[in-house]
Amino acid sequence: MDRTAQLITRSAERSFAYDPPGSSHPLHVGAARVLNGNWTGASTVPSRGLYPHQWSWDSAFIAIGLRHLSPLRAQTELETLLAAQWGDGRIPHIVFNPSVPLDAYFPSPDFWRSSTAGHTAGAPRTVQTSGIVQPPVHALAAWLVHRADPGLSRARGFLARVYPRLAAWHRYLLHRRDLGGGGLASVVHPWEQGMDNSPAWDLPLSRVTPAPARSFRRADLDHGAAEDRPTDLDYGRYVRLATDYRDAGYRDGPGGGRGVGGGTFAVEDPAFNALLIASEHALARIAAELGAPGTARHARAERLTAALVERLWDPASGMFLCRDLRAPAADGRGALIPERAVSGLIPLLLPDLPRDLVATLVRTVCGPHFGLGTSTRLLPSYDLLGEAFDPHRYWRGPAWFNTAWLLERGLRTHGKRQQADALRESVLELAGATDFAEYVDPYTGEACGATGFSWTAALALDLLHSDTAVTLGTTVTADMELKGLKGGDLR
Repeated sequence: MDRTAQLITRSAERSFAYDPPGSSHPLHVGAARVLNGNWTGASTVPSRGLYPHQWSWDSAFIAIGLRHLSPLRAQTELETLLAAQWGDGRIPHIVFNPSVPLDAYFPSPDFWRSSTAGHTAGAPRTVQTSGIVQPPVHALAAWLVHRADPGLSRARGFLARVYPRLAAWHRYLLHRRDLGGGGLASVVHPWEQGMDNSPAWDLPLSRVTPAPARSFRRADLDHGAAEDRPTDLDYGRYVRLATDYRDAGYRDGPGGGRGVGGGTFAVEDPAFNALLIASEHALARIAAELGAPGTARHARAERLTAALVERLWDPASGMFLCRDLRAPAADGRGALIPERAVSGLIPLLLPDLPRDLVATLVRTVCGPHFGLGTSTRLLPSYDLLGEAFDPHRYWRGPAWFNTAWLLERGLRTHGKRQQADALRESVLELAGATDFAEYVDPYTGEACGATGFSWTAALALDLLHSDTAVTLGTTVTADMELKGLKGGDLR
C-alpha cells in the first residue's frame, strides 16, 4: 500500500471513532459535499474545472474546514502539500496532478519546468510544481488541525513531522525573501500574494514588459467570463515575470532575474507578512506541544509586527499599504503604493497590534472605503471609492470568503464581537445562497467565478461551528453521515 493510501485508509472499527454524531444543518451538509466532491484521494482541488491541481494557501484554508469533518483528512491535505516542498524551504504555490491534461490549466508543468529549472533550489524530482509561493497560512492551519483531535495528531506524529518543514518554510521567507532589508518578506510576483489582480499591483506591474499574447493560451477563460478575469495585458505581465524567474533558476535576491532582487517586481505586502506573523505564533505553540520552548518564535513574531507597523502602516489611509521596493525613493526603501486593498486590513489578525492601530483599522473597515455593515454585504477586496474599483473583476472589488474569515478572526481577537458576529452571519448566509461561490459582488452578494469552491465551503464550515469552538481550536462535533454519501467517504 502506498503512502497516500495509508494516510486515507482506516479500518471499519476506527471509522466510528472519527465519525462523530452530529449536525444536519443544510450548510454543513452542503459544505461537506463540496469538499468531498473536490477531494482527489490525497488533496483537495479549489474547483474541478478552473483550478484542477493543488494550491498552497487554498489547501491551508481547506484543512481548517476539513478538521470539522475528518481531522485525518485535514492532516493528509497538509502533508501532501508539504511533500512537494523544495530543498531551499519554499512551498510551491501549485502542486500539479500528473493525471490532468497539460492544456487544462496555464501555466502548466511544462511552463514552470520545476525539476530542471529549479534543480539548484532543490525542486523535487518526483512531482511537478510551480516555482513561486503563496501566503504562509500553513503553520496556523497545522495548529488548528492538531487541536481538532490532539489524540489522533499525537498518535500519528503529525506535528513532529510537519514542524521541521514549516520551520524551513519560514526560514526561506525570512532570509531569502527579505529583499528590502527591513525584516519583512517580499513577493516577487502578484500570484504569490494570492490577490492576483489587485489594483495595488498596477503601478509595479506597469514597469514589466508583457510577454507576447501569442506565446501563451489562457485556459482560465474557458471557465470564467473575460470581464471578470485579469486583462490580457496584465496576464502578459504575469507570464513575463514568471518566465524571467524561471529562466534565472528561481533564484532570489541579486542575480535572480529581472523580476526579483535588483529587478522589476519586489513588493512587501501587509497580508502576506501578517499571515507569516500569525503562523510564527502558531509555530511557537507547535514547538511547545513538542516539548521545546516557543519563546523565541513569539519574540520573532513581535519583532515582525513592529517591522510591519514601521514599514507599511500609513496613518493618512488609516490602514497598511504595500511597499514597492523598486519604486524610486529618497531613503532607498521604495515607496508605499497609494491603493487601499483588503490586504491592508488583514493585520487586524495580529494579537500584538497597537490598540490605536486596531481602532483605526476597525473604523476603516466600517467606513466609506470598505463599507462593512453599512453599504456592503461582505468586505470588498478593494476600495469602494477607488478609481479601479470593479465589483465583479477578479480582486478589484469583489468580496472573497477567505479574507472575510481572516477579518472575522481579527475582529474577534481584539474584542470586536458585534462586528465579528455580523460578519460571520454574512459569510454563512452568502456561502449557502451562492452554492459556495469563489467570490461575490460586495453590494448584492451575486455569485462570481466558480461555484462549489473549496475554501468557501471549508471556511463557512469553520465559521458554522465557531459558536462551539474557541479560536485556537477545540474539538468540534460534526457529522460525516451525509445524504447520498457513505459514512466513510470523508475520512
